[in-house]
Amino acid sequence: MADPSSYRPKPGEIPDSPGVYRFRDEHRRVIYVGKAKSLRQRLANYFQDLAGLHPRTRTMVTTAVSVEWTVVSTEVEALQLEYSWIKEYDPRFNVKYRDDKSYPYLAVTMNEEFPRVQVMRGHKKKGVRYFGPYGHAWAIRDTVDLLLRVFPVRTCSTGVFKNAARTGRPCLLGYIGKCSAPCVERISAEEHRELAEEFCDFMAGRTGAHLRRLEQRMTEAAEEMEYERAARLRDDIGALKKAMEKSAVVLADATDADLIAVAEDELEAAVQIFHVRGGRVRGQRGWVTDKVEEITTGALVEHALQQLYGEETGDAVPREVLVPALPDPVEPVQEWLTGRRGSGVSLRVPQRGDKRALMETVERNAQQALVLHKTKRASDLTTRSRALEEIADALGLDSAPLRIECYDISHLQGDDVVASMVVFEDGLARKSEYRRFQIKSFAGQDDVRSMHEVITRRFRRYLADKERTGEWSDGEEPGAGTGGEVAGADGTPSPARTAGAEDVLGPDGTAGGPAVPSASTLTEDDGRPKRFAYPPQLVVVDGGAPQVAAAHRALDELGIDDIAVCGLAKRLEEVWLPGDDDPVVLPRTSEGLYLLQRVRDEAHRFAISYQRVKRAKRFRSGPLDDVPGLGETRKQALIKHFGSVKKLRAATVEQICDVPGIGRKTAEAITAALAGAVPAGPAVNTATGEIMDDMDDMVDMDGMDDGEEPGKSGGSPGEPVSAGAPDDRRGLER
Repeated sequence: MADPSSYRPKPGEIPDSPGVYRFRDEHRRVIYVGKAKSLRQRLANYFQDLAGLHPRTRTMVTTAVSVEWTVVSTEVEALQLEYSWIKEYDPRFNVKYRDDKSYPYLAVTMNEEFPRVQVMRGHKKKGVRYFGPYGHAWAIRDTVDLLLRVFPVRTCSTGVFKNAARTGRPCLLGYIGKCSAPCVERISAEEHRELAEEFCDFMAGRTGAHLRRLEQRMTEAAEEMEYERAARLRDDIGALKKAMEKSAVVLADATDADLIAVAEDELEAAVQIFHVRGGRVRGQRGWVTDKVEEITTGALVEHALQQLYGEETGDAVPREVLVPALPDPVEPVQEWLTGRRGSGVSLRVPQRGDKRALMETVERNAQQALVLHKTKRASDLTTRSRALEEIADALGLDSAPLRIECYDISHLQGDDVVASMVVFEDGLARKSEYRRFQIKSFAGQDDVRSMHEVITRRFRRYLADKERTGEWSDGEEPGAGTGGEVAGADGTPSPARTAGAEDVLGPDGTAGGPAVPSASTLTEDDGRPKRFAYPPQLVVVDGGAPQVAAAHRALDELGIDDIAVCGLAKRLEEVWLPGDDDPVVLPRTSEGLYLLQRVRDEAHRFAISYQRVKRAKRFRSGPLDDVPGLGETRKQALIKHFGSVKKLRAATVEQICDVPGIGRKTAEAITAALAGAVPAGPAVNTATGEIMDDMDDMVDMDGMDDGEEPGKSGGSPGEPVSAGAPDDRRGLER
């Protein structure tokens, strides 16, 4: 815990002008971002007697070890810079509204040649028109189903659209009149775009003119005695009116406005937003946040406006925003909203009439949302806190382990040996900080040696970052291994290895997690997350005493003695500590044991996922991969022509040349590659129990069974194992 007086700026250093300030912790992470009309007056509030500070503000200033600021010319610039830094650094003590990205929208992809109507979640894309958000996706589908008979816009995916265009036959919606079938050119691209524009106009609230136009066409059809067309138009009008009834009129004069209400207590606040377009409620969303510092309702409203309109422009920002309390000062926020819209925006508190009545409805929704959130979270918070306290008591820790890292080794009979690292903070998974490792210092199966290598690589990188940023305390020396070599499992030096070179994996074990910059590219003043830069309070390994000893020895060799280590053995769920002959046995009903099991199981799942990805890649490889100039297309052409690798191996050069696209030189290379490859021996098809005479009859050219998808969990029906091996693979795969 830092003393705020130790980093308090000297008198006269802080300018008396608008700006944005940042508090950083001991690891140079930005933990709080704020703005001020006067930096000198605002920062002075943080460096008063700790007893006079709000408890959460006190926690923030004692966690921080430094403060810095940036001067800007206007309060509007300060507002914009504050929003940018909060988005970039994700400070832990800032107000952050949760659950914003989970709401579904009705989206029309106007950026495509043939616009598509669909349900979308997540970040908004350029060129796509959004309507909502809606409380449930089924509400969007019900609305779209009613409107498609009037506006038969495309709703199919790109794959379905291309397949219909290739075959010349539309999908079912095209046959029943709920799609204009642009895929088979029943309607041109221009006509289809006009149809999509009409759909968007109706969803935006401009309904009256379209209904009057349909009624006029229905009357004309009846006068011309075209009764079938008149009946269809009548049904279309009924469908539109039914869709309109789903959102009742709440404000007269086709008002466009957003209404924001806040319900709060000492610890948390709930925000509810109603989106009113054309006088009708078109969408609703709600957020909940922890009140990290003492904050007014107006400041909560300001943060909500930043999150709501920070990335919006044009009509997405309404002409009128109604709030329960105005930010102080209100002029910069109103000017910022006007700039986002491109025209005037009214930010005010409704006092009377329909708008005040609707605001009361929004406030009741906010109050109910806060009560529901607290009901759900109470037991969860209590349980997690109790679990961390039980772990600290059982392991003899000085404090609860707020950051836990767990490691697991996975392999298949000694092949494709990999490791995983998962992170839990405050008892919750922090999936963005998961890491994966390939065991590189040796080949074969040795879980103890693998664990030693992984722990060494992970914490060697931490020490390197700590040394580079100058975080060594007086008299402290870097631990062993921070130089050019890392001690191997047998104690002999091995070449240094960059621990952060592994890719980040998503929660499903496949590549595609968030891009994290290498620590070597981060400057000392950068507060963004860095790989392996933050130490845990507890390291958990999947295994018993040998694995725990290996992990503890790796930390000792690096000179790290302030991180606790334990292991969780699967058989009896025993907790092993370094140097102890007997394990720690936690009660089966212990919340601490349950949390350790969750951490261990998550590490095991993540390791298995990565190991299966690597195994799938290895199975897909074959002798044809080394043939120069032979790509996937020509490989598939070969297998389609011959039927199997076995028949291809028996073919002559002239027969291979008969395949389109295969020349004589390539055919000779294929023959040589297959002649040098050793055919697989007899194997068992685990789906049927059949003994296969040739592996080539089981797999295609890529070595993968039909229907198998790399990286998925579980064994594949046609996955080969050696004859006589047990069918249950759980004993082979860790």
